[in-house]
Amino acid sequence: MKLDPIKMKDWQIAEAAEAAMKPFPQLAHDLGLKDSELIPMGRQLGKVDFMQVLARLNNAPKGKYIDVTAITPTPLGEGKTTTTMGLIEGLGRLGKRVSGAIRQPSGGPTFNVKGSAAGGGLAQCIPLTPLSIRLTGDIDSVTNAHNLAMVALTSRLQHERNYDDVRLAKSGLKRLDIDPTRITMKWAIDFCAQSLRNITIGKGARMDGFEMDSGFQISVSSEIMAILAVAKDLKDLRERMGRIVVASDKQGRDVTTRDLEVDGAMTAWMMDAINPNLLQTIEGQPVFVHAGPFANIAIGQSSIIADELGVRLADYHITESGFAADIGFEKFWNLKCRFSGLVPNTVVIVCTVRALKMHGGGPTVKPGIPLDPAYTKENLELLDKGCENLIAHIETVKKSGVRPVVCINSFHTDTDAEVALIKRVAEAHGALAALSRHWLKGGEGAVELAEAVIAASNEKTHFKFLYDLTMPLRQRVERIAREVYGAKGVTYTDGALEKAKAFEADPAIARMGTCMVKTHLSLSHDPDIKGRPRNWDLPIQDILIYKGAGFVVPVAGAIKLMPGTASNPAFRNIDVDVKTGRVQGLF
Repeated sequence: MKLDPIKMKDWQIAEAAEAAMKPFPQLAHDLGLKDSELIPMGRQLGKVDFMQVLARLNNAPKGKYIDVTAITPTPLGEGKTTTTMGLIEGLGRLGKRVSGAIRQPSGGPTFNVKGSAAGGGLAQCIPLTPLSIRLTGDIDSVTNAHNLAMVALTSRLQHERNYDDVRLAKSGLKRLDIDPTRITMKWAIDFCAQSLRNITIGKGARMDGFEMDSGFQISVSSEIMAILAVAKDLKDLRERMGRIVVASDKQGRDVTTRDLEVDGAMTAWMMDAINPNLLQTIEGQPVFVHAGPFANIAIGQSSIIADELGVRLADYHITESGFAADIGFEKFWNLKCRFSGLVPNTVVIVCTVRALKMHGGGPTVKPGIPLDPAYTKENLELLDKGCENLIAHIETVKKSGVRPVVCINSFHTDTDAEVALIKRVAEAHGALAALSRHWLKGGEGAVELAEAVIAASNEKTHFKFLYDLTMPLRQRVERIAREVYGAKGVTYTDGALEKAKAFEADPAIARMGTCMVKTHLSLSHDPDIKGRPRNWDLPIQDILIYKGAGFVVPVAGAIKLMPGTASNPAFRNIDVDVKTGRVQGLF
């Protein structure tokens, strides 16, 4: 069957391609894995026993390491995951031994408005349905491990209220004196459920729990998901799990999962999840799918473990960072690479002609309304203005000491003059540039991009972090704000300033990584400001701390840990063919 992305929907292409998929054992063997290192979970996919593989390949040479990021997102879409799949396919067409790593899509966005993040057209990760719905249960494991901590916390509050110290001691418990007004965790569910953001629990009699304000966060915002992304091995995961702070006691001291003696059981829930999932592109190249933390409120990367496997098994390993270079790449650069010790050979910045036009001041785009002709007809003036956003991201990547490659993700309305303009701008600012038609033509359409990536990755890098961990927190935030976001300075609320000073004075916290929380829709803190904002201050409203993940988290703007479901969510179009059992309508 000919796969035609113009006439077929993404789920139809995926369904047709799955008929010719490599069986899981063949996919794994082609990558160089042994039968004893595989954990099959059906014919089409499975997990990889990473500890066995890394022990066998501990001294193996490492392949080229490439990160994929993008310009600032717009409603028009940049196609970052589609480009990641296309680049993998393009390198495959050139005969390269290649692998990829992407985050597992969350059920919230998949059934809401964003979709499954599997790519699109002829550049997809398959099988689509398992990828989009549950996969091998990793997010379920994160959810259960997270909620087990909440069970331990809320039950402990009830018992400490109901029992005196003698009775607690008979149960082997020491009074933790938890302050019920200073709980730092919420319950987790992997859907966008705004009605669960703020709730009251424990209503009823004394044995029905401890009545208190609570709420839910989406599972992929859990600190446990961030830990899964940054843990190097099981020992590291286990140690980090015990450092999660769930509350404060009445003297203001941390109460951790270790204090609740629940960290071991939480780790037990994660024993399967720590092994990466192995799927494939439409053209049969291997793709690890592992971890899925949000990028605007967490680290936004697939796992270090998946990347460690990829660079040892392939000559080229492509990993994707969430959102644009100011968020996803900055965290890849200064957090993930610092934790893993891996250094990128090049970084791909994905852009589209029409998204750059919006950054240039193009008309407002709303779902369901036809695009303004400004986006479908040649407009070099609008595009040139929008390239300021692209230039900002090129400059950010170059500050890491790595030469970027700008990928112009092609649409049929793009003109030769518009493509040439973007290439001139990119090359004038020190990047390579390539047009890619992977959505329409798969690997064949991504050859130009693949060749540019090979060329850039063969250049010598001078990788360096933006800041050293000895730099005080406020200086780090200032540097990120000025050199990555383009702000002229940073302001703090009184509460955030007080926390910053306290964290800087605590040696155990001062050397933790800095994980910024900011809107992904603008280089600034204001999602409505497009292009390249200038002469503005970054307002830090609060500073959180995730001791298990190892992050200090400055928060700029109002960020919700539980998104809401839109009025026209994707689940309205998802169904099952009762004759074949196939899921339809995923995208």
